[in-house]
Amino acid sequence: MGFLKIFLILIFCSFPWPSIQTDLETYIVHVESPESLISTQSSLMDLESYYLSFLPKTTAMSSSGNENPARIIYSYHNVMKGFAARLTASQVKEMESKQGFVSARKQRILSLQTTHTSSFLGLQQNMGLWKDSNYGKGVIIGVIDSGISPDHPSFSDVGMPPPPAKWKGVCESNFTNKCNNKLIGARSYQLANGSPIDDNGHGTHTAGTAAGAFVNGANVYGNANGTAVGVAPLAHIAIYKVCGTSGGCSESDILAAIDASIDDGVDILSISLGGSPKPFYDDSIALGAYSATKRGIFVSCAAGNSGPSFATVGNAAPWILTVGASTLDRKIKATVKLGNREEFEGESSYSPKFSNSTFFTLFVAGENTTDVFKTPYCIPGSLTDPAIRGKIVICLAGGGITNVKKGQAVKDAGGVGMIVINPSRYGVTKSADAHVLPAMDVSAADGLKILAYMNSTSNPVATITFQGTIIGDKNAPIVASFSSRGPSEASPGILKPDIIGPGVNILAAWPTSVDENKETKSTFNMISGTSMSCPHLSGVAALLKSAHPDWSSTAIKSAMMTTADTLNLANSPILDERLRRANVYAIGAGHINPSRANDPGLIYDTPFEDYVPYFCGLNYTNQQVGNLLQRKVNCSELKSIPEGQLNYPSFSIGLESTPQTYTRTVTNVGDAISSYKVEIASPKGVVVEVKPSELSFSQLNQKLTYQVTFSKTTNSSNVEIVEGFLKWTSNRHSVRSPIAVVLL
Repeated sequence: MGFLKIFLILIFCSFPWPSIQTDLETYIVHVESPESLISTQSSLMDLESYYLSFLPKTTAMSSSGNENPARIIYSYHNVMKGFAARLTASQVKEMESKQGFVSARKQRILSLQTTHTSSFLGLQQNMGLWKDSNYGKGVIIGVIDSGISPDHPSFSDVGMPPPPAKWKGVCESNFTNKCNNKLIGARSYQLANGSPIDDNGHGTHTAGTAAGAFVNGANVYGNANGTAVGVAPLAHIAIYKVCGTSGGCSESDILAAIDASIDDGVDILSISLGGSPKPFYDDSIALGAYSATKRGIFVSCAAGNSGPSFATVGNAAPWILTVGASTLDRKIKATVKLGNREEFEGESSYSPKFSNSTFFTLFVAGENTTDVFKTPYCIPGSLTDPAIRGKIVICLAGGGITNVKKGQAVKDAGGVGMIVINPSRYGVTKSADAHVLPAMDVSAADGLKILAYMNSTSNPVATITFQGTIIGDKNAPIVASFSSRGPSEASPGILKPDIIGPGVNILAAWPTSVDENKETKSTFNMISGTSMSCPHLSGVAALLKSAHPDWSSTAIKSAMMTTADTLNLANSPILDERLRRANVYAIGAGHINPSRANDPGLIYDTPFEDYVPYFCGLNYTNQQVGNLLQRKVNCSELKSIPEGQLNYPSFSIGLESTPQTYTRTVTNVGDAISSYKVEIASPKGVVVEVKPSELSFSQLNQKLTYQVTFSKTTNSSNVEIVEGFLKWTSNRHSVRSPIAVVLL
């Protein structure tokens, strides 16, 4: 069975709306801003009436003979001018002739994307950033996800103050008695399910990661045992449920949730979902986040789980913090020992009640099967060979099914254990899943050796043993194989992802027990994804917001990026899943260092008004820019700027023979009287000149501007990606900006 036939589930991707017995579909409808309403500051009721005027008066007949009246589901007033409506194709056609109509398209369905983490990030009780920020006290984190399990101890409000007076959010009527001073808001937008209760687990996990309370004795099968705590344990949580049990999240719901969160008064939005890259004017999360950022809300999003492929990064708008994923220095170790005494290391959260080193016969699930799309991947129902009984079964990762469900299929078929062989593109990234039987995963290289052993003997046997939690991997953090890579398709001139953070085998709150412990509400699970790294950074943003209430959202982002780590625990450059030096499109500015971010020295504050010339510089049409700005724009009357001119904490340029010059403005938030000298690491084949080479400040919040010129020094016509950095250094601060250059 070859490994080239692996078919992986893409957890972070778009997929079509499921077919139902009706011709009605949900459309996102953009309309022009009604000038009269803007000038008179009319009420939301007037805006609603304006939206209703676009609906066709006719009803359409469905294929089953039923009448289908058009109806509005959501009226948006913050995130865009427009609405979501249930319409037929003929009704949309009828709307197109109405004055003020801009566009209508079918909504897309987007998809979903800790005990040791806090200490790995350098957060310690009663000192440092936790002390300076009072653990995020008073900050409100809005989590847009699959809901929450309110009775979990991670959401206890013991020691929590009441929410700030500005809070205007609600707990829905059927959920009121579930809220407290920790969980202060809960809304549901899932059209088929009117409750914020989490039926998936993802939302509970991300909310607990961002701002969960201290919970002693958190573990899975006894592994990773310790005190679980969110990054900002005294921050408040507001949950907005937009995703169902299957993980599908409708755009109309997402827009409605962001719309409400702006009015509710959240400080941080944590969004661990997304789809394939789209232009910003056609990207619902980008649209919503733009309006949120305009109101001073910090928006953190998952970069996506489509790595290690090039140019797969999503949620890449410059007003969003785009977060990639990396490992901790913790492994949940398991070992398979073969009959020839070869041993291979993997990971697993399974822990047997009794140690058992008995050898069992190995069985390859895909052997002697005609169904190459199911059986090799141990899809439930596909393991019908009676020879499986009493054997350790070898399955391939992927096939659209989780490793835990593969294990259940093996167990149901009578297998006594399972080894999952990862595809080669996973590299050293492994999953410490909470299996239902003795099981582990191994790398593709080790999997080939196991299969070679099986071919070398008539009686291949193995035993799986579990060593549990091992702390101290000096290669950490390693970029996760699944973490989506840059450059950004939507805006190549903005380096994305911005930053990486813990996202592999993260232990956090879970609605139900995964290890058969029925006697506690303190249930946890260990899962991976950029969905897990995003709420870590949302939590750090809450700490920085609490410690520096006067900082803008772009100031907080800048502080995180310019102080990020580029070296691992061994003091060597951060590695990727191949154990090679990770490039700038994998790590962005580097790995989050919360303590250093609390005192960055200088910040790059992006003026919001700069986004208009930036949009025009992307060659968007006036209508497309208008969709983002919610007003009419004529780019021909405005001075556009290239992407590289946005006052961003990093550089990403395509360079031909003509030199390119950009300016950056930094604000002093360190020592009032301070001087910074520039250090330049020019990318190969590029000369980087910075003027002036020294910045001298005489007061706090003083702004100074410098100029950077990039010149190509090679005559090669081959396309090549090179990288470097520029760093401003004082006697106490170091402010680093990564540089990515595509030589054309």
